[in-house]
Amino acid sequence: METIIIVIFLIGYLLIALEHPVRINKTATALICGVLCWTLFSWGLPTETLSASTHYKEFTEQVSPSATLTAKQVFQQFVSHELSLNLIQISSIIFFLLGAMTIVELVDAHQGFRFITNLIQTVNLRKLLWIISWITFFLSAILDNLTTAIVMVSLTRKLIHDPDKRLFFAGMIIIAANAGGAWSPIGDVTTTMLWIGGQISSLAIIKGLFIPSLICLLVPLLYLSARLRGTVEPIAEETESNVSLMGSKIMLAVGIGSLVSVPIFKTVTHLPPFMGMLLGLGVLWVVSEIINPEMDELERKPFTAVHALSRIDIPSMLFFMGILLAVGALESMQTLHHFAEYLEHSLGDNRIIISLIGIVSAIVDNVPLVAACMGMYSLDIYPTDHLIWEYLAYCAGTGGSLLVIGSAAGVAVMGMEKIDFIWYVKRISALALMGYAGGAAYYLLVHTF
Repeated sequence: METIIIVIFLIGYLLIALEHPVRINKTATALICGVLCWTLFSWGLPTETLSASTHYKEFTEQVSPSATLTAKQVFQQFVSHELSLNLIQISSIIFFLLGAMTIVELVDAHQGFRFITNLIQTVNLRKLLWIISWITFFLSAILDNLTTAIVMVSLTRKLIHDPDKRLFFAGMIIIAANAGGAWSPIGDVTTTMLWIGGQISSLAIIKGLFIPSLICLLVPLLYLSARLRGTVEPIAEETESNVSLMGSKIMLAVGIGSLVSVPIFKTVTHLPPFMGMLLGLGVLWVVSEIINPEMDELERKPFTAVHALSRIDIPSMLFFMGILLAVGALESMQTLHHFAEYLEHSLGDNRIIISLIGIVSAIVDNVPLVAACMGMYSLDIYPTDHLIWEYLAYCAGTGGSLLVIGSAAGVAVMGMEKIDFIWYVKRISALALMGYAGGAAYYLLVHTF
């Protein structure tokens, strides 16, 4: 059964990659793949490797030792338990994404971003690419790569009207967001996992990964800017709007404040980040209701949170959910864990293993891969701030840029800009690989472990 599930998983990824030739929407494929993986998983029995795992043994010990429960029933309870845990993780990401995208849409509806776009006066494509990339790189370290990607794509839409040219900027936004998130403890979900788990500390990860992450951005940026020529159309003046200038400033300030406060909220309350994002959305929602009180209901409708929610790309969220469901099934089956162990036994060199994990994270979600590594490498052997943890944070954080579906930022941008999987492979993947290899090479040359 495990082999069948792996085959279905691979077929699902292939159909997603060939979405346009086969003319099947990637969201439908992802949902079918995710549900089928869990369905087949529940129909089977625990494999020898799963039965021998500490995770499964701990669960069976907690189940009431009732004589009426067969081995099959115990296993089905285990599958239900694992599915519930996966849904908690998936829903937290979905709600985070929903809150962030709604905040951006609300600010945009009130023309809040015009104060930022007005500061960018250049129409030169190269200069604009550098400005967008640098802002994305540093902003993702302060917020996180997912939120930053959403914000920067929204800004880019205001600056570049040509969809073909904007796709290259979207690709660089993905690379810059993932590179910027890798050197910050709150910039990427995997780095945050290592930070919370005690594998890394804030100051050490910043000092250790800033330059490799910078190289990861600079290599593709230099290459692409050398080949990118031309100008963009001058930024058109904003059309007259019912929203006041003061209202735009208020919504921008509250919106950005809501996004920036998410990591602070998490640090203070120790609650998941999506809680802080939903709180920020609630506050911005209230503000949007009380500003411009002179408007009637019809005039106010385009500026409401309800209208902003109607503009959210729900199919992209369902696609994200389907992918994570499929990956979660492989994680619960211990397939990913045993794959990591196989790499350790077959290759032996941790530098090669972690480098490959970064590449694999472009295909398989980096969260379960990092979780498997955290379970595979003990803190007793590799203490806090050991180089292996820093290198893992870099590889898992930046390796997702190799494919558009390899990171949360990539999936979000893919949905917003309708990026074709094959187009990304042809035009951006090689650039991302050069940056990834450059940053990895620098880290391995400077550090030995």
